Amino acid sequence: MNFTGVNETDECPPYTCPERSVSTAVYVFLYVCAAAAVLLTVCGNLLIIISVCHFKQLHTPTNMLILSLAVSDFLVGALVMPAALIWMIESCWIFSIVYCLCYISISLFLTTTSIYNVALIAVDRYFALSNPFLYTETVSVKIMCIVVLSNWFVLLFYNTALQYFNGFYAGQVMCLGQSFLVLDEVWSLVDLLLTFVFPCSIIIILYTLVFVIARKHATAIRNLNIHTQTKNTTDSMKSERKAAKVLGILVSVFLACLFPYFVCSILVNVIELEVGSFQKALMLVYLNSTINPVIYALFYPWFRKCVKLTLTFQIFDTDSALMNVL
Repeated sequence: MNFTGVNETDECPPYTCPERSVSTAVYVFLYVCAAAAVLLTVCGNLLIIISVCHFKQLHTPTNMLILSLAVSDFLVGALVMPAALIWMIESCWIFSIVYCLCYISISLFLTTTSIYNVALIAVDRYFALSNPFLYTETVSVKIMCIVVLSNWFVLLFYNTALQYFNGFYAGQVMCLGQSFLVLDEVWSLVDLLLTFVFPCSIIIILYTLVFVIARKHATAIRNLNIHTQTKNTTDSMKSERKAAKVLGILVSVFLACLFPYFVCSILVNVIELEVGSFQKALMLVYLNSTINPVIYALFYPWFRKCVKLTLTFQIFDTDSALMNVL
């Protein structure tokens, strides 16, 4: 995911910003909203992390991917969103160049990691629904943890190489009233393909196949109910279909938040793009990290139960990790 250069006609000097054009009340309101968004992102994803890590029933391969996504979303809320929101409210980068470098590095890494986490979730769901017996035999929590860690390390290496070969550490990062990384045309195309086109193609194709399989399962359930009354089999298939539906909503929202930014990334190489448009598209990507816990709260009963147990401090009880949360 790249911060391609955006044009701004009225660049402000380093570490200074133009006078505010809004009233003090509006200015304070914007900061309150920004603080609320950061708090919701951090706390929501922290609750997911605590739930999956603490309760033994939630130690499943799929939940390891959800945990990885929650960790990346948590770090976006803690390390990226505060600076991004201040940048948007002030209409100028007010921090040091060193902080700018750190902000861009972390943002590039975490947003790319989130994209690939969602892609891995799509692969996992497709494999689980298309080959349930093979999936059960071959995919364990340990193997999924190895996959997750490998994903983080590979993307860390890729983003480090991307920044290094684009002169990131040689001073091509500009923090004059804004913060962005200039990529040449070749690297911009490579990064677009690797961080958007490739993973998003996987997500769209596999989830299309997942919903085709889910429809076949629905037909199979109806036929099964006609001939037999095998409750366990029916409940299991319904559970798989529900999981696919919820994760499908998660993925759809994710793509909706991601798409505007990459449209801006393409257009910025063709036309002069206002920095405000770029900031809004980028902020939409970050706000997806806020939306994900809300989706879990709305559609996952186990998450709501875990939140209740956590907020009432019942997780500190003896053997609380063995509680039934499903």
